[in-house]
Amino acid sequence: MLRNVDLHVPAGEHLAVVGPSGIGKSILAGLLCGLLRPVAGAVQVGGRPAADLAAILRADELAAVRMLIPQEAYVFAGTVWANLTYLRPAATAEQVASAVAAVGAGALVARLGGPSAEVRPAELSAGGPQLLALARAYLSAARVVVLDEATCHLDPAAERQAELAFAAQGGTLVVIVHRVSSALRADRILVLDGSAVTVGEHQALVSSSPLYRELLGHWQARPLTAAPVPDGPTAPDGPAVANGSAAPNGPAAPDGAVPVASAGQIHPEC
Repeated sequence: MLRNVDLHVPAGEHLAVVGPSGIGKSILAGLLCGLLRPVAGAVQVGGRPAADLAAILRADELAAVRMLIPQEAYVFAGTVWANLTYLRPAATAEQVASAVAAVGAGALVARLGGPSAEVRPAELSAGGPQLLALARAYLSAARVVVLDEATCHLDPAAERQAELAFAAQGGTLVVIVHRVSSALRADRILVLDGSAVTVGEHQALVSSSPLYRELLGHWQARPLTAAPVPDGPTAPDGPAVANGSAAPNGPAAPDGAVPVASAGQIHPEC
């Protein structure tokens, strides 16, 4: 449950979101992308209610405005090309190749047999769907991109390449992070701790936020692990809103609404 969240994300900013498991990070991602509607308060993207965008924009227009990539990324049985371009079907071969290279998915696409090869989701490791979803989102060139632990199955170097690629596109980037290195790349960091919301730069938060210091200690104490081999078995696809969704925070309000206090205002700009 999120309450009293007042947040303005300027156009072009790179914001990291941190907090303990179940605190509401993925609820925030769902609110930003209009998948959840607040009970009170306002969530706007580019000055328009986020939850209303799907009703007033075509699918391709919506994909160009905002994009959410969850932890359990979605891929389907079909060609690599179809998986990469279904949000931008008119993309050229050059644009697709550029997107694949930018997020570091080139080796995976080559291993699968190229753009015309068939994707068999059950034969991909957890990192494979994430790379394909990252390339698809990059190709859409959405003005607001939300990565909800969307690189958790990649190694730190691959994660860095993908995040820097999205940041370089010039849009607004919101990243729910699981590694300290990811937080340090952001312009600002949002700390959710249930009782208060703190936003600031890394060094300021080290001084002012006990929870942020605790999370840093936890991240720095964890051993690094290699990413799964991209052509092994994968976990099953999950819902659009992943970790920290409504379930661990109690039942959702009617019609999928998520309680947000009336004072709460969230305004990411395109």
